[in-house]
Amino acid sequence: MPAGTMQICSVCSEQTPKYRCPSCKIRYCSLGCYKKHKDTCLPVEKPASPNPESEDAAGSAEPWSVDDLLHENDIIDKVPLQRLQLLGQSAELRDLLCNPHLRRLLCSVDDAESKEAAIKAAMQEPLFVEFADQCLKVVEKEGSALTSND
Repeated sequence: MPAGTMQICSVCSEQTPKYRCPSCKIRYCSLGCYKKHKDTCLPVEKPASPNPESEDAAGSAEPWSVDDLLHENDIIDKVPLQRLQLLGQSAELRDLLCNPHLRRLLCSVDDAESKEAAIKAAMQEPLFVEFADQCLKVVEKEGSALTSND
């Protein structure tokens, strides 16, 4: 999109879109617009890969970008990028990340094949729980002003 060009929601045509449909990739602004859109959504098919093994998470040719992560399926549960960026400014998180045990835990979750199982196991560690709580505190601190428009 050229600089200076402003997008509008593909559903209501009123607001600036914050989200992208994981199926058809249209942009929308709120949970209400997502709910209206999902009944008429026509998914965009991905081209078939000649070598499906090359596309798994470990052997992917290109690493995931923030954009890829923000447009995965559970759009409703995503934290807006501007709130995620607050994590990098938190002195409390920086202090926690100085702990080598926490860094090992985070690497083990990142390297795990089953992220859900790895997070469940990590949540048994008080240090990881403290880290998770601090992350939530940072992204929710300004959350009341940034809620969806539904």
